[in-house]
Amino acid sequence: MELTTVWFGLIAVLWAGYFLLEGFDFGVGILLPVLGRDDRERRLLINTIGPVWDGNEVWLLVAGGATFAAFPEWYATLFSGFFLPLLIILVALIVRGVAFEYRGKRDEAEWKRRWDLCIIVGSLVPALLWGVAFGNIVRGVRLDADHEYVGGFFNLLNPYALLGGLTTLVLFTLHGAVFLALKTGGEMRERAGALAARLAVPAIAVAGAFLLWTALAHHDAAGWALSAVAALSLVGAALATRVRREGWAFLATAATIVLAVFALFVTLFPNVMPSTIADANSLTTTNAASTPYTLKVMTWVAVIFTPVVLAYQGWTYWVFRKRLTVEHIPASPIPVSPAPAGAATEAR
Repeated sequence: MELTTVWFGLIAVLWAGYFLLEGFDFGVGILLPVLGRDDRERRLLINTIGPVWDGNEVWLLVAGGATFAAFPEWYATLFSGFFLPLLIILVALIVRGVAFEYRGKRDEAEWKRRWDLCIIVGSLVPALLWGVAFGNIVRGVRLDADHEYVGGFFNLLNPYALLGGLTTLVLFTLHGAVFLALKTGGEMRERAGALAARLAVPAIAVAGAFLLWTALAHHDAAGWALSAVAALSLVGAALATRVRREGWAFLATAATIVLAVFALFVTLFPNVMPSTIADANSLTTTNAASTPYTLKVMTWVAVIFTPVVLAYQGWTYWVFRKRLTVEHIPASPIPVSPAPAGAATEAR
């Protein structure tokens, strides 16, 4: 197998891992105003992802870095052509990360409300736009003979890509609800489980329509098979949520996301960015790749360091595996106004 094919597959794995892990982070953020009835419950929801959300974002950095190193032409065309939506995603992720850190710095209700809004928007926007971006990559965009994007921003807002964005949005929201049912206890567990059961039906409808559209448009046998298994996994997740088997439901939604990403990459191969103007203008794993020496060095680095990173992240999830309840969250301290100087003197 050629190293270009190997690295195309590894990039698919990295994106699948990112959507799997960051997907439930986004879902928790989106559901913050739905399941968090008061400040203490919202703090509980944030604490379920508090130890892991920044580690999950590392998968995005590695996926982007691997694309830059293995397929620089793909990286250059993607980040120049999709500059505005990717910039919006980046700003949303930054604001969301700042919100996690600053929300608890002050106890005023308005302060927390504003940062909660940042968490919600910073989760919802990437959950939507990542699907739009990948929908356009699979569908193809306007690339000229120099492999440069010559379309406009509104060309990216086509029906197929918008359906892809809606698909990632509903899948990540369902994934987050299932994660919360798995990670919390007491009343929050029950509410999250009930919400997940309700979200499963629209998720099946939207994701099923997107996968079917993809399969019909590209007629790829492997893509058909992966899409079918992904759809069955999503149905399994719906059934598991109804009987409150959170562990099985989470495995099923995770499998759905991973298989759906693999289906898109299999359908895309050997292209990495098809052109809708002419097939000759498309970027492929061959004309977008780095030199063989670069790919060899990257392969050795990946073989050495990937197991270390996976072991560390697995250990992190093991350490923070326990369920959380509202009782684990201390009540917010009530600010006490300093006593007047005269009163302090009299007290003595």
